[in-house]
Amino acid sequence: MTLARSKAAETMALTDVVIEVVDARLPEASSNPMIHELRLHRQRPCLKLLNKADLADPAVTKTWLAFYSRQQNVKAVAISSKKPSDVAKVPKLCQQLAPHRDDNLKPLRIMIMGIPNAGKSTLMNALVKRRVAAVGDEPAVTKTQQRFDLGLRMTLIDTPGMLWPKIEHPSDGLMLAASHAVGRNAVIGEVVAGFLAAILRDRYPALLTARYGFSAAELDGTGILEAIARKRSCRIKGGDGQLDLEKAAMLLLTDYRSGILGRISLETPESRAAMLSQ
Repeated sequence: MTLARSKAAETMALTDVVIEVVDARLPEASSNPMIHELRLHRQRPCLKLLNKADLADPAVTKTWLAFYSRQQNVKAVAISSKKPSDVAKVPKLCQQLAPHRDDNLKPLRIMIMGIPNAGKSTLMNALVKRRVAAVGDEPAVTKTQQRFDLGLRMTLIDTPGMLWPKIEHPSDGLMLAASHAVGRNAVIGEVVAGFLAAILRDRYPALLTARYGFSAAELDGTGILEAIARKRSCRIKGGDGQLDLEKAAMLLLTDYRSGILGRISLETPESRAAMLSQ
C-alpha cells in the first residue's frame, strides 16, 4: 500500500481528472481518505462514481448524490460498470471537469482510483472495450498501474486498489468486509454477518423476511444467524445437531453481495453523520 500510494502521488501530478470508484452501498466507508488527500494536494477535480448502484437502495443513493453535489470540485454519478449505457457517460463527464484539455496537443489525462473490489477493473474493460484488467470477486486483483489511450484526446491510467493503513471507525471495517473489499483471511465471517444482520433488521426487515421466512424484529445479529441456520438446515456434521453459524453467515453475506437479498445500502448521509459525532 505504501508503494502504491507513492506511485499514485507521482502519477497524479501528471493527471487532469481523478475518477474515484466507490461502492454505492457504502460510499463514504469505501472512499479512501488517502485519495482525498492526494487529490486536494494537487487540486484535481474528481468524478466520483457510485458503482454497483444496481445493488444499492435507490432512495439512499439519491441522498448521497445530493450530499456530494455540495462538495467543491466534485461531480458524483451513480452507475453500474456492467451497463454499457452508464459507462458511455464517463468520458464526457470527465471532459466537463477539465474543458481546457480537449485537443490533440493536450489530451485529457484521467486517473482511475478506488479501494479493492469496487469495480475499477470492470469499468476499465468497458471503457477500453476489451479485456485489459483482470476481474474477480476478490480484493486487490489489479496489481500495477496500466495506461490506455481512448483515441487521440484521452488517456486513462488504472491504479491498484488501495486501502489505507488504519481504518479509524470499526463500522467502516465491517461494512467493507461485508461488501468484500477486505479478504476472507482478515475478518471473522460470523462477526461481519452479525453486523450486517443487525443493519438489515433495522432498515430492511421485510427483505430478511422475504428471503428467509422469519421475523427478525426481536432478534439480535447472532439470533438472526441462528434463525437462518435453522431455516436452511445449517448443521455441523457430527455435532449432535449443533447449528453451523459459519455456514449461515456465508449464506447471508453471499445473498447480500450478489443482490439476491435485494437493493440495500449500509450507510446514509444521516447515519454517517451520527457515527462521526459519537
